[in-house]
Amino acid sequence: MGSLWFLGLLLLLVLVSSSTAHVFQEKDSLELTIYHVKTNNNSSLNPKSHFEDIVTNDNERLKTLYYTLSQNDTSSTTSSSFSTYSSHHKPTDLKSINIPLNSGMSIGSGNYYVKVGLGSPPKYYSMIIDTGSSFSWLQCQPCKIYCHNQVDPVFDPKTSKTYKHLTCGSPECSSVKQATLNDPFCAAGSDNCIYTASYGDSSFSIGILSQDRLTITQTQILPSFVYGCGQDNQGLFGRAAGILGLARDKLSLLSQASAKYGYAFSYCLPSAEFGQGGVFSIGTSSVSSPAFKYTPMMTDAKNPSLYFLRLTTITVGMKPLGVAPTSYRVPCIIDSGTVITRLPNPLYSALSQAFAKIVSTKFAKAPAVSILDTCFKGSPSAVSAAVPHIQLLFQGGAGLNLGPKNLILEAEKGVTCLAFAASNEYAIIGNRQQQTYKVAYDISKSRIGFAPGGCR
Repeated sequence: MGSLWFLGLLLLLVLVSSSTAHVFQEKDSLELTIYHVKTNNNSSLNPKSHFEDIVTNDNERLKTLYYTLSQNDTSSTTSSSFSTYSSHHKPTDLKSINIPLNSGMSIGSGNYYVKVGLGSPPKYYSMIIDTGSSFSWLQCQPCKIYCHNQVDPVFDPKTSKTYKHLTCGSPECSSVKQATLNDPFCAAGSDNCIYTASYGDSSFSIGILSQDRLTITQTQILPSFVYGCGQDNQGLFGRAAGILGLARDKLSLLSQASAKYGYAFSYCLPSAEFGQGGVFSIGTSSVSSPAFKYTPMMTDAKNPSLYFLRLTTITVGMKPLGVAPTSYRVPCIIDSGTVITRLPNPLYSALSQAFAKIVSTKFAKAPAVSILDTCFKGSPSAVSAAVPHIQLLFQGGAGLNLGPKNLILEAEKGVTCLAFAASNEYAIIGNRQQQTYKVAYDISKSRIGFAPGGCR
C-alpha cells in the first residue's frame, strides 16, 4: 500500500494540463481477445519455477482479496436486484464489446490480459483484467517516482491529443475513494486529483486521475475513459502496463461502458497449456446465450464490489461429498485473478480424501508441494487417466463440471497435484477451474452464468 511518504512526494506534482477530450462516435460492439500469461513462452518454462510463481502470486492475491473484504464486513451475502446500479445503466443497444483475452505468463503475471489502445493517436498496452478491483490505471511518463518494467513503452500523456487530467473538484475525483478505498489528494499548485490504488499484498499505484480515449478496435472507442495515470507503481504487476478494473463501482471499465452496451460482461479464459481462443466481452448480448446456466449473484450492501455466489454441492465421480449442509454456508467469491480454488477446511478435507481415494489406486501419493497437499507421483498426462470429474454446483443448479485440465497441475517434475487448497474462511473459485468455460456476469439481472466449451 502507498505510504504517506510517497503521497507527500506526489502532492508536489504539477502536471501539464491537456486539451479537452474530443467527442467520437460510439460504435455497436466491443470485444477483445484475452490471453493467458503463458502464451508464447510456455515451451521453456520449468514446471517447478512456474508453479512457484503461481503460488507466490496466488498467496499475494489472497492478501488483496482479504484486505478488500476486511475494509467492509461481509458477514452476510444475499441476493440483490442491484436496482441502484441498473437504474443508471440503461443501454442504448443490446450489442457487446468483444475483446481478445490472453494469459499473462508472457508478461510475468499470473493473470489474464487484453491489449487496448489509449490516447490519440492510440498506443496499445497489455492490461490485466481484474474482477476483484474497480479502478483502472496504467503507468505514465514521466514516472516521477517509479515505474516497473513493462513489455510496452510507457504511456506518455503529452503524445495524446485527447488526454485530460481531472481536478479535485471534478465529480470523478469524488468517486475515487469508493473505487480505491483511499481518499484522493490534491497536488500542490495544480489542483490535480491524486489517487492511491492500494492492494493487500502491499502493491500500489499512485498518480493523477485522468481521462482519455480508450480504443478497443479502430471502430470501438470509449471517448472519455476515466483512469489513473500512475507515477509511482510498485508491486506484483509483472510486466503489464496496468490494470482494468471490472468490479462493481461506477469508475470501473464495466460501468463506464455500460451506458451504451448494458451492465454485463463475459469471458472465456484460455487454458495455461494452449493460451488461445480467449474472449472478453462487455455488453448485454454477451450474456444472452441459452447455453448459460445461471445462479443468483450474491452481494452484501457493505461490500458490493466483489462477485459472490452460493456453493451448494461438490461431487467427486458423481458422488456428493459426505459433509453437513452447513459446511457450504460460507462466503464464496468468483475471481479472475486467483489461480487455485480455495475451500474452507471441512470442504477441502472431504474433497481431498475423496479425490485421493480414487487416484491413489493407480498412482502413489507424493509429499505436499507448498500449498498443495493432494499430490501423486506421475506426470499430468499420466495421472489424468485416473482423475475423476469434479462438479462445483451452485444455487439454482448452475455449475462447473471439471475434467483433468481444470483439476490438476504439475507442481514439480514428476509430481502432479490437485489444484485446490484449504482456506480458513472463504471459498474462492479460481481461474484454473474457470478455464475454457464461458462465464457470464449479468449484473443488471443479478446472476452469474456458466457455459462449457467457450474457448480452447
